[in-house]
Order: sequence, then structure tokens, then C-alpha cells
Amino acid sequence: MTAPDPGALLPPDKHRLPALTDPAEHAAYVRARHPGADLTHTAGVVLLYQSWLAAHAARGDDTRPMEHWVSADLQRTRDDVVLCSGFGRGAPAAGLILEQLIALGAPAVITIGTAAALTRDLQPGALVICRDAARGEGLSHHYLAPDRYVTADTRLTALLQAEAEQRTPTAQFGRTWTTDALYRESTVEVQQHAAEGVLAADMEAAGVLAVARYRHVPAAAGMVIADSLACRAPRTDSLHTREGLVSLLEAAIHALARPTDTERGGVRVP
Repeated sequence: MTAPDPGALLPPDKHRLPALTDPAEHAAYVRARHPGADLTHTAGVVLLYQSWLAAHAARGDDTRPMEHWVSADLQRTRDDVVLCSGFGRGAPAAGLILEQLIALGAPAVITIGTAAALTRDLQPGALVICRDAARGEGLSHHYLAPDRYVTADTRLTALLQAEAEQRTPTAQFGRTWTTDALYRESTVEVQQHAAEGVLAADMEAAGVLAVARYRHVPAAAGMVIADSLACRAPRTDSLHTREGLVSLLEAAIHALARPTDTERGGVRVP
């Protein structure tokens, strides 16, 4: 007997159906205990997944810890950018925390993390700025109509790309692939995505971009190459990857905190 298609478990118009739960409930719950829980006047949020990177930021003079308004660790920079970490990895974890942040007023989001290269020319430490992400995870299909890709916000992505290129002139801009199943990536999938111009694979970008689009909040995604699916070899703790993540975090903070003449949709525009 042929197994049922898991996709059939979702109604074809799932993205249109009203939800029984609302992240505003979480915001009300938090504000009952912390009346000042409000991210509306911040420049935006950077989601990061490496604990050492959050610790690196905390050691600087430009950040201070915030109260636990969400199920994560929050730091606020001198430029009013919020750094969010300690909530786990993968699109479901990132999507859940992003819903809570947006309900508290976060005006924009950039997700940064590591990725595996799908092309042989990308080495550990290389920066990739996401133009659009293939939706190989499950979360985005609860938020958006069926489609192969979800696109990053054009304006915020341009700011992130410009900041990244100032720090790493070889930073690449292009298509990425998000998957939930880190240990089920196959040669067939890698070859197919590479043929479509996909540069790298991660576990969060498509989900974050989908949630942000559904909630009408600008979102961008950047990643640093840590290993390769094009030329498979065991991952090592490369100093280049760590340096790339530090540079990408700086780029994300500056992209959100850029001086403005105007402000549109929560994204500061030069």
C-alpha cells in the first residue's frame, strides 16, 4: 500500500484559514507582567543561532541584556537593534520566536547563521545574502500559498548586502534552500537545487521570510558557509566561519541601524 502524501494533511488553502491562536495573546501575557515590553521603537531584530556569537556580542560595550519578554535571550545594542538568541535552531523554533517578537512590535528582522555550500567555489567563511529561499521546510506552507520559493524583502536585503560587501567584498547574493532535515539531504536534491542556481542550504531562512511576509514585516537573511554538500567532507570548526559570522552580525546590526532620511515599513532607508 502506498503511504499517504504528508502534504495532503494540509488543506490546500491553509494559508487563508484563520488561526485559533494569536501571538497577540502572548504579548498581552507578557505585558501584564512587564508593562514596558515593547519593541516598536527599536530598529529591528537580528536572530542568531550560535551561543558563542551571542556571548561575543555581550562582551562588547555596545550591548546590554534585556528582560525575557520572549522564550529567548535578548540584548539591545546602542543603536537600538535587538539581538535574539538561545531559542534553538530550525524554522519552527525561529518562526515561533519571531511571532512573539513581531507581536511585541518588532519592525524588521534579519536572520543570520551557518549554511552548507551547494557550489564548489564557496569555502568556509564565505558570506551569502539570500535573494529568495527554496521552501524545503514545513513551516512556510502554513503561512503562504504553495510556491517553490519565498523572496526576501528587497530594500532590507539591499542594505544587508551593502553592509556585508563593505566587510567581505566577496560576499555573494543569490538563492538558498531551507530544509528541516539536516541529516536527510540527498545527492538528488543537492544536484537539483544547484541546477536552479541555489548557493547554500540552511534550516531557517524560508520559515523566517514566510512568517515575516505573512505579518507584513520586512525580513532578510544572511548566512556563512560552514561546510559543503557539493564536495562532502566532515565539518571542522573553521576560524574563517567564526570570523564570517562576526562580520555578518556587524553587517546585520548596521543594516537595521542605518541613519535615515525616511522610514518605510519599519526599515530605515538612506
